[in-house]
Amino acid sequence: MYMYPTYHYEDQAYIERQFPGLSVFPGIPGLPQFPGQPGIPGLPQFPGQPGLPPGSQAPTAPPPAFIPQQQSASAFAGAISFCLFRNTFIWLNNGARFWYYPIFVGPRSVAGFRWNGRFWTIFGIDTRQINSFTCF
Repeated sequence: MYMYPTYHYEDQAYIERQFPGLSVFPGIPGLPQFPGQPGIPGLPQFPGQPGLPPGSQAPTAPPPAFIPQQQSASAFAGAISFCLFRNTFIWLNNGARFWYYPIFVGPRSVAGFRWNGRFWTIFGIDTRQINSFTCF
């Protein structure tokens, strides 16, 4: 059975402007739904990448084996868009830090894949929780 991601997009109006005609997954407000995916209700069929929009699959390799030195400057929301589809190390305001692979940047949120030490998991976060980041 397909498990829907647990994060949500904070600005549904932004999603509707970026992806006209999309609705949401039933019972999970704010998540985009693409029509027409056989076998997985609500997800699109793209050649070579079933179930996900082009370029949005999790990386097939682990992130680099090092932890980069944190930069002194704090992050601003739009800057992380330069890290789309790249290994990115993120430091949060609460002290947490992890490797991340962003695939979508909204006005106040980032969606992508977080490395949990063994594999990539889908993960979304409010950009206001990000203290700094660096991408490779």
